[in-house]
Amino acid sequence: MLGILNAFVRPFLLILSAPVILITLGLFILVLNGLLLLLVPSVVVGFHVDSFWSAFWGAIVISLVSWILSAFFRGSDGRVHVLTHHTETRRVRGRVLEDEERQ
Repeated sequence: MLGILNAFVRPFLLILSAPVILITLGLFILVLNGLLLLLVPSVVVGFHVDSFWSAFWGAIVISLVSWILSAFFRGSDGRVHVLTHHTETRRVRGRVLEDEERQ
């Protein structure tokens, strides 16, 4: 649900609060993330956030984990790469697309 709110509500909040974000050098975005996390329990039954500060720190933890995971799974080209732990190469049946053919 947080992802849906971030996709649809967050862009409007960022536009409306752009002057405050500029004045605080982007730190107000952390407040917006906390407010969105605080809004999730009103939509999701069984999910509870005690206070704004709990939501604020929770949003910071979510942001850090997301940033760390992106560092591991995103390549320099910006694409997400799936990591596998296969030790042997298996033969593939059918047609294999090369990079030029995919694009």
